[in-house]
Amino acid sequence: MKNYSKKIKIIVEKTKTGFSAYSEDYSIFTTGRTIPELINNALEATQLNFEGEFYITHEHLKFEIDFAQFFQYYKVLNSKFLAEKIGMNPTLLSQYVKGNKKPSEKQTEKILSGIHQIGKELAEINLIYRS
Repeated sequence: MKNYSKKIKIIVEKTKTGFSAYSEDYSIFTTGRTIPELINNALEATQLNFEGEFYITHEHLKFEIDFAQFFQYYKVLNSKFLAEKIGMNPTLLSQYVKGNKKPSEKQTEKILSGIHQIGKELAEINLIYRS
């Protein structure tokens, strides 16, 4: 079986019961109650789609979600905090989040980079309890 060489774009949408995901390029559709469940289900659906043809792993999948849905799900990530962290006007980021304005590709990369940086910081921290 050959290794697949491209990224497969998976569009994620928030639903009343969790999330749905699909590919615009392949017959890949799935749902999940949580993001981790959705990611695993999307991998399984993609592997079934390419069964016997290509070897597919998580690294072959590229998940995309729009700004409003991202911030609706990750409410813990305050847009004002993120704007300050990446040096962006908080009002401008708020307009992106609400869908009133569409960010340029450069602005999108800046926002995503900031989100990834916050994720790295959180992943490297350990919480302790002191009495």
